[in-house]
Amino acid sequence: MFYLRGCGRWVAASLTKQHLPVAKLSGDSAAPCTPHFDVVVVGGGHAGTEAAAAAARCGSRTLLLTHRVDTIGQMSCNPSFGGIGKGHLMREVDALDGLCARICDHSGVHYKVLNRRKGPAVWGLRAQIDRKLYKQNMQKEILSTPLLTVQEGAVEDLILKEPEPGHAGKCRVSGVVLGDGSTVHAESVVLTAGTFLRGTIVIGLETRPAGRLGDQPSIGLAQTLERLGFAVGRLKTGTPPRIAKESVNFSILNKQMPDNPSVPFSFLSETVWIKPEDQLPCHLTHTNPRVDEIVLENLHLNSHIKETTRGPRYCPSIESKVLRFPNRLHQVWLEPEGLDSDVIYPQGLSVTLPAELQEKMITCIRGLEEAKMVQPGYGVQYDYLDPRQISPSLETHLVQRLFFAGQINGTTGYEEAAAQGVIAGINASLRASCKPPFVVSRTEGYIGVLIDDLTTLGTSEPYRMFTSRVEFRLSLRPDNADSRLTFRGYKEAGCVSQQRYERASWMKSSLEEGISVLKSIEFSSSMWKKLTPQAPISTARSLPVRALDILKYEEVDMELLAAALPEPLGKYAACRELADRLKVEASYESALFCQLQEIEQVRREEALQLPADLDYLTVRDVSLSEEVREKLHASRPQTIGAASRIPGVTPAALVNLLRFVKTTQQQQTAAKEAPDLLSSAAPAKQRPL
Repeated sequence: MFYLRGCGRWVAASLTKQHLPVAKLSGDSAAPCTPHFDVVVVGGGHAGTEAAAAAARCGSRTLLLTHRVDTIGQMSCNPSFGGIGKGHLMREVDALDGLCARICDHSGVHYKVLNRRKGPAVWGLRAQIDRKLYKQNMQKEILSTPLLTVQEGAVEDLILKEPEPGHAGKCRVSGVVLGDGSTVHAESVVLTAGTFLRGTIVIGLETRPAGRLGDQPSIGLAQTLERLGFAVGRLKTGTPPRIAKESVNFSILNKQMPDNPSVPFSFLSETVWIKPEDQLPCHLTHTNPRVDEIVLENLHLNSHIKETTRGPRYCPSIESKVLRFPNRLHQVWLEPEGLDSDVIYPQGLSVTLPAELQEKMITCIRGLEEAKMVQPGYGVQYDYLDPRQISPSLETHLVQRLFFAGQINGTTGYEEAAAQGVIAGINASLRASCKPPFVVSRTEGYIGVLIDDLTTLGTSEPYRMFTSRVEFRLSLRPDNADSRLTFRGYKEAGCVSQQRYERASWMKSSLEEGISVLKSIEFSSSMWKKLTPQAPISTARSLPVRALDILKYEEVDMELLAAALPEPLGKYAACRELADRLKVEASYESALFCQLQEIEQVRREEALQLPADLDYLTVRDVSLSEEVREKLHASRPQTIGAASRIPGVTPAALVNLLRFVKTTQQQQTAAKEAPDLLSSAAPAKQRPL
């Protein structure tokens, strides 16, 4: 056992005051007792809270280490969750019994479904969140989770030991060293460092070390990871200034009201905590040429925008928008930060100009002529690690039992972080128990697409989830995330509660029964015309028409069908969620049939596993170019399907790789069968008379 830096000290005082269970270190009778957990999670942000809670739900004794307990659940940037693509991630996190969806259903102040003009497969559930409520509710959840202990502390180093045989990696993590020298031992470690790895804050030409405003960065841990050989990159992001609510002239702005009824994020929530009439509106304004002038005239005072470090493409700063899209008006959404908050968040106005210029720019915008800035916008630059260095379980290739989740992998957004967190927490727990990993494929969820993109393609800019990244959008919808993931989570990972499992089982059986009944009801088109005059049904059709086909019409829903046929269909319209899901299933019936065939083809490719210990740089039984060998070595794909998505891996290389895999599998099968054949061929011993 060794530390990467220094010798460390056996000090547990800061931990024992929290009454943490401790375990004596084997093989060192002179050392005092030191805490030992199944899983240690570093970082209390959106990835860290989901990871810690998931590991605990799986039955692992888990420790969450964070700089400050009072910042758990803090929304460092925008006061909102969800959106197009991001809402899908939240539903999938919820399907695995994650936290953020349920917390949002109890903390939102404005709920709205985006993309309604398109089909339900790409609707984006979104909500404005009360920052204070969300933090309170998340802390209450985390601090009351069984098997989960929370401890304040900064992790400065990793405890490493010799690697386990039969697994990739040059060493194995066995714990962490805190800033005061004390140690915590663990079977698995999850790092969710966010923007804290060598983070710096930038306002104008001023820079100072910080992970976010008011919090110190993590320097020692960043150095440890670099010395271990991880490829490190640099990314940047930013946040807008905050504005005093009382100084905004809302009366001249375009008002957006919440949906009525509100659609909850969680499958366990029948509705959200607040009535639509009590929710807060958002308001829309725009930039103008004067804003462009201020930005362009003062670029020399903005070091953040001059940096070569890559920033977010899909949530750029106002400086980036002015430079990339000159002479355009840009939307600025004025979003409330809470029911009793006096602060407005100007979404779309992320800026790193000096504070006095930010104030000048704000007052040029319609509705903000008298606005008072209560906090300037700022940029953050931070280290991230090339995500091609992790497997689909989020375990690193270099260090066994070490997992990365969140912005450390190059993503941006609360939802992307939460999605990685829940997967990392599950797999850290499974790894500690020596169980197979829990992997979500591209055919099973947006989480699978997110992780597959990261691990096979990597990223050179903050990665954001969109529906356009997903091949099988019709199958991977927000409404059916439970049927895709809850049963797997319950049976394979043990991360899903009995309550959620039973609720998902009831919904699954109800859907199957409802679809069967709708298929069984058939009438002539003229009869349907009488029963549902609202639908534009052609009476020219000679064959009987199923009720499921009538439900496909935009003008028809389960309530209308139940009114026409109350005896067989009434009970399916009584539950709003069930009725809505039956409508969606009917709408996509034909298209889904074709897509499911495509999914099966992809799954056959994914079933062709590549050997985990295959050394692409030295193996000579397969014909591969040096370039392809280097790319495969860097990404270490687990399947032929994953290898096919790596840029630069040619079709010819895939054919050769496929031939190698099949030959290897045949040889392994033959080797296993040989002893059985020999034993069956051996003469049986003569039994005594």
